[in-house]
Amino acid sequence: MSTTDKVMSIDEVVGSLESGMTIGIGGWGSRRKPMAFVRAICRSSLTDLRVVSYGGPDVGLLCAYGKVRSVTAPFVTMDSIALEPHFRAARQNGSITFTEYDEGMFMFGLYAAAHRLPFLPTRAGLGSDVMRVNPDLRTVRSPYDDGEELVAMPALNMDVALVHMNRADRRGNARYLGPDPYLDDLFVKAATAASYVSCERLVDTADLLADGHVQSLLISRVHVTGVTETPNGAHFTTCEPDHGRDEAFQREYAKAAADPAAWEAFRRRYLDGDEKAYQEAVR
Repeated sequence: MSTTDKVMSIDEVVGSLESGMTIGIGGWGSRRKPMAFVRAICRSSLTDLRVVSYGGPDVGLLCAYGKVRSVTAPFVTMDSIALEPHFRAARQNGSITFTEYDEGMFMFGLYAAAHRLPFLPTRAGLGSDVMRVNPDLRTVRSPYDDGEELVAMPALNMDVALVHMNRADRRGNARYLGPDPYLDDLFVKAATAASYVSCERLVDTADLLADGHVQSLLISRVHVTGVTETPNGAHFTTCEPDHGRDEAFQREYAKAAADPAAWEAFRRRYLDGDEKAYQEAVR
């Protein structure tokens, strides 16, 4: 792969990952998740992963396939369904460990990792049970005249980041077209080994800004190892304006998760094949 052409297949991306890695997954809840990458990890031999995510079905599906050792997240939800059912089951049966932070604390942890800092001070979390359930958290006192005590939010370090964007070029520059960047740029900058971008459509660099403002060019090629075109690759999560959330499919997913026999049938119908087979099954 050249430094100017970073296009990779889904299997090449997942083939570069190793068991035991810490993987940051972009998106938010059930919104713009790199689900094509997640589904490929489920089909792989990878295991013992530590996942950092504003969690949604990405976390749940990896839990369902027994790929996860630990999760660090402020929530794991599917938005219109409050609790991700596979994640809830993994928590209830004790098969994973979970570190829960306040949303704001989580953001500061991403900022710290992206800037290679050990921690960043924040007021988020003070006076809440977050401090009680995370006894390893420390506070620091401002060295200035105010002397304020603040939470020292540790960096959310990760080996690899996986994010999904609307458009990208072959060099790895990428942009979103929807309503929110979801902090995906911080995930990409925080990863120390590699960052991979999947996108709805690859375009020429000259056309990358054709549909929106320059601020939506969120991710620079400088931080990207590989880019993969995966049309409908965020399914069943949102990826506006290319597609909304497939609410009917999400309900089917959640309903199947409640019954082992139904889940086995769901897996056979949608997930046992490759990404092409998945897309044909959900069409």
